[in-house]
Amino acid sequence: MSEELRIGMVGYAFMGAVHSQAWRTVNRVFDLPLRARMTAVYGRDPARVAEAAGRLGWEGYGTDWRELVARDDIDAVDVCTPGDSHAEIAIAALDAGKHVLCEKPLANSVPEARAMVAAAERARANGQLSMCGFNYRRVPAVTLMRQLVASGRLGEIRHVRAAYLQDWIVDPQFPLVWRLRRERAGSGALGDIGAHIIDLTQYVTGQLVTGVSAITETFVRRRPLLDEGPAGGLAGATGTAGTGEVTVDDAAVFVARLAGGALATYEATRFATGRKNALRVEVNGSLGSVAFDLERLNELEFYDATRPAAERGFATVLVTEPEHPYLSAWWPAGHIIGYEHSFTHEMRDFLAAVGTGADPHPSFADALQVQLVLAAVAGSAESGSSWTEVEPVAAELAA
Repeated sequence: MSEELRIGMVGYAFMGAVHSQAWRTVNRVFDLPLRARMTAVYGRDPARVAEAAGRLGWEGYGTDWRELVARDDIDAVDVCTPGDSHAEIAIAALDAGKHVLCEKPLANSVPEARAMVAAAERARANGQLSMCGFNYRRVPAVTLMRQLVASGRLGEIRHVRAAYLQDWIVDPQFPLVWRLRRERAGSGALGDIGAHIIDLTQYVTGQLVTGVSAITETFVRRRPLLDEGPAGGLAGATGTAGTGEVTVDDAAVFVARLAGGALATYEATRFATGRKNALRVEVNGSLGSVAFDLERLNELEFYDATRPAAERGFATVLVTEPEHPYLSAWWPAGHIIGYEHSFTHEMRDFLAAVGTGADPHPSFADALQVQLVLAAVAGSAESGSSWTEVEPVAAELAA
């Protein structure tokens, strides 16, 4: 491999556009052992993928991802498609000798995710690396949150509470897009945004979810049909007559226990009217508490119970200093960053790992563990079980 890492991306809608912005930016900000080259983007619609390639900054384009993974001038494949194709594309790319970055959730089912982990293990033996794209780990305030917990500043972790609230399908006339169909998306709010808060809480605390008790709900069970077009995205959709069944959850609520004994609560919904992209995580320990709110992503709330009683109170930490994670590469202290920077940091970590041969995180095995939690939540809600244990990832994969 040369000093360039030649990237091929599959998918060019919302997440493809976000990833493209990150690939364009990462080497202009960070000093890395490899330089990302945006070699080609692939999608099913010839006209749309051609337009996207020019608009997003890709050198070339095509319509058959199988051609992409077979190309000799591609070193890494970035998978930005709906979940029903993650496993097929990622496994083929790994077996073809490519590094792989795959969007979350890793797959639509545990068997698919296990197959992806097996492919990643085979590829690792040949020097190919893989990573799942849980971008919120890379928000500097979240990484700082993890550091505070890991250093013992919070003491024994007792409570974790996490919520991810959106409202984009509150209107019952919103059409039946692919995210509302189980065969394409795997699940609804649970897998789409619930996966994020499961990963975040495990990342921040360093503890895995071991068991859950859950309920889910689909509030609007039929929606207008539409023609999504070959891209399968939200843009350019046109209405058609009739309605179709919504086959995923609109909301999921569950309680959980972490491996260290902490109690946790989770809520993921697309029906929180007025909430556009509200993600909040709070951790309470014996020595303090810390909280993160995505709508104030440059801040962290920290309560230090070891301070004198007269000085206690939640302090707002402005996470913009060069001493904070990732931020030495950006702006002067006090100058904020945004949502898109988390993806630039994601690409930074991927390029650094590939360039040095280190194992990137979250690995496919890490993402499989999140998939196992999702499966336990779905199983608990479907069965009405009061408690469902999370199946453990094999120790050799979780190492």
